[in-house]
Amino acid sequence: MSGWPSARQWLFSLKAFLAAMLALYIALWMDLPRPYWAMATVYFVSHPLTGATRSKAAYRVLGTLLGASAAVVTVPLLVNGPVLLMAAVSLWTALLLYLSLLQRTPRSYVFLLAAYTLPIVALPAVGQPEQIFDIAVARIEEIVIGIVCAGVVGSVVFPANVASALGARAAAWLADAALWAGDMLSADAEASVLRHGSRHRLAADILALDQLIAQLSYDAENAQVLRMAAALRERMTLLLPVLSSLAGVMQDLRRHPEGIPAPLADAMARLRAWCRAGFAGPAPRLDGDLEGSGQAPAAAGADEAGAGDGTAGDATAGDATAGDATAGDATDTLAGHRRWHASLVAAAADHLRTLAALCEDCRTLQRRLAGRRTGLRGLRGPRLRHRGEPVVRAHHHDHGMLLWYAGSTGLAVFCAGLLWIASGWEDGGGAVAVAAIACCFFATIEEPRPVARTFVRWSAMCLAVSCFYLFLVVPTTHDFETLAALLALPYLGIGVLIQRPGFNLIAMLLSVNTASLANFHSVYDVNFLGIFNTMLASVGAMLFAPFWSMVTRPFGARVAAHRLIRAGWKDLADAAVTRVAGAGAGPGALGGRMLDRLSQLVPRLAASDASLSSDGFAELQAGFSALALHRSLPALPPAARAAVAGVLDGMAAHFRGRLHAAHIPAPSTLSLGIDAALVQLAAPPNRAAREARAALVVLQVTLYPTCHDMPGRAS
Repeated sequence: MSGWPSARQWLFSLKAFLAAMLALYIALWMDLPRPYWAMATVYFVSHPLTGATRSKAAYRVLGTLLGASAAVVTVPLLVNGPVLLMAAVSLWTALLLYLSLLQRTPRSYVFLLAAYTLPIVALPAVGQPEQIFDIAVARIEEIVIGIVCAGVVGSVVFPANVASALGARAAAWLADAALWAGDMLSADAEASVLRHGSRHRLAADILALDQLIAQLSYDAENAQVLRMAAALRERMTLLLPVLSSLAGVMQDLRRHPEGIPAPLADAMARLRAWCRAGFAGPAPRLDGDLEGSGQAPAAAGADEAGAGDGTAGDATAGDATAGDATAGDATDTLAGHRRWHASLVAAAADHLRTLAALCEDCRTLQRRLAGRRTGLRGLRGPRLRHRGEPVVRAHHHDHGMLLWYAGSTGLAVFCAGLLWIASGWEDGGGAVAVAAIACCFFATIEEPRPVARTFVRWSAMCLAVSCFYLFLVVPTTHDFETLAALLALPYLGIGVLIQRPGFNLIAMLLSVNTASLANFHSVYDVNFLGIFNTMLASVGAMLFAPFWSMVTRPFGARVAAHRLIRAGWKDLADAAVTRVAGAGAGPGALGGRMLDRLSQLVPRLAASDASLSSDGFAELQAGFSALALHRSLPALPPAARAAVAGVLDGMAAHFRGRLHAAHIPAPSTLSLGIDAALVQLAAPPNRAAREARAALVVLQVTLYPTCHDMPGRAS
């Protein structure tokens, strides 16, 4: 997002400002001690989509109640031991932040709010512990007022529907998928360019789509819409391994001397035209075009090796001549090339059918969601073509990194508290509380250095604006209407920043700091000494949080990306060894975890300025190939089953080896094993054999991308 804000962004900013002014007015009318919390809460909760605002609001109320209740229990018990109190507050913040980081749904707000509500309520109250209950109630009232105002204004004033936004986002996602597919299916090898940008956007945007789907249930939708959204998400995620695998197969097929057979080329052209047209209308039916195009010569090697004059088996022929040996080698090589070509064609045909079915299903579901207001309720769901193995939604969590983020935040709160205790600063508790909020938000950023610089610059601007309001505007303002009009300029800008990528964190922190620095309660009671202390506390917190984040997390996204890649190798080794992969998770869950890991890896690769050993797509292709081989094993003949099991064992050994030496190439014995398994599956296949053969082909072109000759591509 770049350039000037759109009309939709200005509308959201105006709605957030109206809700903030309503919350501020109510908090001032109730004479709450810190009415700016009500105003700032509006900006914490508000979202351009109504369902997202509702979900954030509901869970933030629960988090606030949890954190305030913990403060009521903690302060009376530990108020006489300041160090113990700070240790308890720090441990609470770290634990609840860790639980928040584990969540990928709006439930994370329960733990995030609870993490920093405890220091917000408890620390400023240590000087008057007998009033902790009243302070906690006031804080709850201030925050709940902001939440309710944001929810009411968001629902009443031009509400934005989550389903429509999901449909629009899915349309953009499918446009990238069509671009990638269209390039792959080009008949001209030189024109067939693999668009890394398109495929990386596809992987990264899955996380954003997950967030929209999670918020859909809060948008008063019926169960049918939720089912369609889940089906759309499943098929969109399945498109990633299908497109990625098809790209490798088509690249090898174009390089093969026999090229692309006419039936397959015709199917590719029709499917490419459909992709270029934006999946308009039904997908072309490819079964007739591809019938027989992928049949391997079942006994090509044996027939051709045994053909001729029969001298190969003649005991009286004497020593074989060099010419006979050369002819036999050439015949075997020719048979291997033909068998490999037939396997490539069959794999391409299978993937083209799957691609057509998935894309048609995605477009059908996307259009139904985007056109929800045209009378979807009460209608039956659309008929879908794809009937493949479902992918279970599963999450990959790097617990080591998450514990580091949460632990460093808890330590930051503890150190800030010790500085406050050592200084004897009466109003230092407010600084520690604001630092806790800022550190919790910085914990979600893996590259804190550039964000910290930006945050400090914007905080300086925030301080200047607040001083202007504090010393020039507030003393001359005697009614709420005038104050609201004067606050419009900075807060309308903050509302626009919330929606801009990279500025959401800054905008939310600025909304709190600007309000707290300006101390809007001074409309009724000007206390410049208190105002100065509050300002000093906020400035100190704004400097402490980014500095701490840069010191404790200097490694950035590269380390996180490297750990994700290694986790993928471990999963692949487990997937190749056992039918039930991972820690008790089924194969569908393993596929979901690999897709989730890829969607986490892509943005980290973009943020990291160093090259890594993988971009995640090769592991995705290999992982789904291993799962397909496991699914087909029970239905294979004994000889083929043994050959495929040998391939899986070799694959497991290779990825276990990569855990110790990241850049080791796949061994040539594994390539030969794949070729031997393809020979066993060369007879006219049943469904299981066809699936296994396609998976072996994808595994071959994935692990040996620079070797183009068969058999023994790695030799």
